[in-house]
Amino acid sequence: MTAPLRIGVIGLGVISRFYLAALGDSATLRLSAVCDRDPAVLATASPGVPGYLDHVRLLEETRPDAVVVTVPNDAHARVCADALERGVAVCVEKPLALDPRQGADLIRLATRTGVPLFTAFHRRYNDEVARLRAELAGARVRELTVRYLESIEEHAGADTWYLDPRRCGGGCVADNGPNAFDLVELLLGPAEAVSARIIRDAAGIDRRADIGLRAGAARVRVLLDWSYRGERKDVGVRLADGRELYADMLAGHPGFKDSLWHEYTGVLRAFERLVRDGVAGGDGLSALRLVEDVYRLEGEAG
Repeated sequence: MTAPLRIGVIGLGVISRFYLAALGDSATLRLSAVCDRDPAVLATASPGVPGYLDHVRLLEETRPDAVVVTVPNDAHARVCADALERGVAVCVEKPLALDPRQGADLIRLATRTGVPLFTAFHRRYNDEVARLRAELAGARVRELTVRYLESIEEHAGADTWYLDPRRCGGGCVADNGPNAFDLVELLLGPAEAVSARIIRDAAGIDRRADIGLRAGAARVRVLLDWSYRGERKDVGVRLADGRELYADMLAGHPGFKDSLWHEYTGVLRAFERLVRDGVAGGDGLSALRLVEDVYRLEGEAG
């Protein structure tokens, strides 16, 4: 029988609960340690599991097979590099890093050390997205629209770093953009940014964005909103033959963030396959480049 992989979780913010639940339900993965810089958060997390305030101590004392990294975006590069340099496989929350340069550095490090590096784009594992992807096989897409609308304050809770552009990398484009852009490329292949209309608040944070992409012959529109009352996450497609297809990523999951429970189970299953197959390198760089291109287009338009 294959031994369970020992997994450490670094960062215990709002997303960590989905990973911890998926780990608890898995017969082939085992939570071996947790880490957070806040002693109060650490004291209430995963009783019976070793807890650390310092991620380097976790890596060196527990020597996990892999870690899940859910720290704020500005700490991704440092924490991931520390793990990769010690031969520990990494599953990191999107975005891979703050910018393409940091992301490329991490991918080079993973390739050089031969250690798996995996970016968690949880919407890839949504049941409705999987259905839509199957329906699109062999079809010619004329237009695709992704909507990613929510209240960031409701989503972030106590994780106020989301609203600090220096730590998040920006606003809705930096945070929701990677998930939306990854969906576009999952369904259509490589994309390029062609237009960007961004609305910022009084603090200069991008709260809404209307982004145009091109993916092959298909026109793509990505709508992002951090000030939406409620939550809407969906994909609409118009095919060349006139048919229209649709996927509501929240369908069947009426509770707040309920769809994430099954999506993060999918994230860990995919990560486990990567680790057990011994595949090095990483992904997540394309989404970072699209984020950078969108902000550049905004600047050129201004």
